[in-house]
Amino acid sequence: MVRGRRASAWRAARTARPERPYPCSVTTPQADRWLLVMDVDSTFITAEVIELLAAHAGAREEVAAVTSAAMRGEIDFGESLERRVALLAGLPDSVFDDVLAEVTVTPGALELVAEAQSRGWVVGLVSGGFEEIVVPLAARAGITRVRANRLESEGGTLTGRTTGPVIDREVKEETLRAFAAEEGIDMSRTIAIGDGANDLAMIGAAAIGIAFDAKPVVREQAPFSIDGPRLDAALEIIDREVAALTS
Repeated sequence: MVRGRRASAWRAARTARPERPYPCSVTTPQADRWLLVMDVDSTFITAEVIELLAAHAGAREEVAAVTSAAMRGEIDFGESLERRVALLAGLPDSVFDDVLAEVTVTPGALELVAEAQSRGWVVGLVSGGFEEIVVPLAARAGITRVRANRLESEGGTLTGRTTGPVIDREVKEETLRAFAAEEGIDMSRTIAIGDGANDLAMIGAAAIGIAFDAKPVVREQAPFSIDGPRLDAALEIIDREVAALTS
């Protein structure tokens, strides 16, 4: 079901291939381009990657409880990430191959990406998850704009720490703005989709902000909301709002 204040399975195995070639080769006038940026965990894919990683460390339930609290906005995301990542210490780097094979892309996600690309739009992913999983997923869909956390590894083993800045709600908004600026796209032509409290800033900053199968706090604050299960249901909102904003 689609909601709005104003109206309101592709398995990621290493051998998987999309139904159509990516990226689409389209020439679109600069003034007509839009930027679509999506969260990854529980939005572009059905799971929380850190929970899949934690399962290999025997800590899935503990990590899942902290993740849920963070996505509801009950605890600081940076603090929650530090606590959860610490439980991954000692896992081998090879765990990324195992987890990548366990990930399922959300129904309709590839169709949404393909439709945006067919229009000559720019598509990006920004995630509080991890580059080691997000980058190969993005590559399979022809998505070149990607930003995510990175796990620290020493001698082929995870240390239980991240490297670089934490991708929290402020950084997600900054990333949306940076992608737009780098592509020469005005913020009045941006779309953001996410499910957790960590996504609220970018959802609020975008011209069209959509909560997908989201936590209550996000549904309440996002301009538009989709219950799921298909991510391409967002096209109903996007097409209506693009028409209204460009008429």
